[in-house]
Amino acid sequence: MRERIQRIFSAAKNPPDVILFANSAEPHLDLGFFYVTGVPSGLFEGSVAAIHPDGNCTLLTSPLEEESARKAPDVTVEVISSRDEMRKQFRELVGDAKRVGMNYREVTHEMFRNLKKYAKGAKMVDVSDAVAQARSIKDRTEVQRISKAAEIAARTAKEIPSLLRSGMTELELAAEVEHSMGKNGASGRSFNTIVAFGPHGAEPHFEPTATKLKGPTTMVIDFGALYQRYCSDVTRSFAFGRPKKELRTMHETVEAAQQAAFELIRPGVRGSEVHAAAAKVIDASRWKGRFIHGLGHSVGLAVHDPGVGLSPRSKEKLREGMVVTVEPGIYVPGVGGVRIEDDVLVTKNGYKILSEAPRGYIEV
Repeated sequence: MRERIQRIFSAAKNPPDVILFANSAEPHLDLGFFYVTGVPSGLFEGSVAAIHPDGNCTLLTSPLEEESARKAPDVTVEVISSRDEMRKQFRELVGDAKRVGMNYREVTHEMFRNLKKYAKGAKMVDVSDAVAQARSIKDRTEVQRISKAAEIAARTAKEIPSLLRSGMTELELAAEVEHSMGKNGASGRSFNTIVAFGPHGAEPHFEPTATKLKGPTTMVIDFGALYQRYCSDVTRSFAFGRPKKELRTMHETVEAAQQAAFELIRPGVRGSEVHAAAAKVIDASRWKGRFIHGLGHSVGLAVHDPGVGLSPRSKEKLREGMVVTVEPGIYVPGVGGVRIEDDVLVTKNGYKILSEAPRGYIEV
């Protein structure tokens, strides 16, 4: 954890004396807290982590999370039983610091006000950009965990054709997908599973309903596994029965767009360039203009992790150690859609696909 902490201070333009990561109640938890502490389990609601330029980290938490906290590597644990004790320990922790950094993007306003009150007049400064920059490059442990999460999702992707049956609902299939990920080793889902039959596939963020599966039709299934707090994000599109030939061509076009993007991924390439490579393929087809979102995003502790985006507006360049999704799609209102998505590690000389599963056209 020391290297992660020192990376944050190195990324800060004017490093503060101490940086705090504070959790409120779920779901308002600062993922930066888990990044700097490395705690393997637990919610840590109301807990605070303080980090220092030398790489030291102190964790203030309740007895509820003590056992989990003591499993964290290189962390000093202080167990707090009351609000008064929290205030006392917190003031000792901040000490004579003149500038206290906080991750403004993830701390709640209430928690910010409380900590500012405890900080004895120290100036509070935003270190969100430094935290995001540090988290954008994954270390060895993070790559291992994301890779495992992606492997679990890929195994589930291979099983999906065997799960399909006429008359099942989108909600039922979503449950089957999540059950499959659990059997394959996931501790949970990294986001709400998307299952969209037929015309519903034209909505990229569709929420599954009681609509029943009947052919011939296509479907978009977007899902992710959680493994030791790290996420994966995978999408596959299938045909049920034998839909119109144009839907097969649509799938092949998306597959070609994804391959064009893969071939451009390497350190130093802008995210916007990778997006443009995929968009060029789709815009050369009959579905010009129907690729309606960015090509991808970073993935890590969050399914939309801080880091480079693969979009037309992205100015950031890819760097070795980043993990991004590559997810081109075509969406036609009233007809349906196709999206193919994989998790990709940026390597020294190119890329490595972490979610290897068939991405070609499959009729069930």
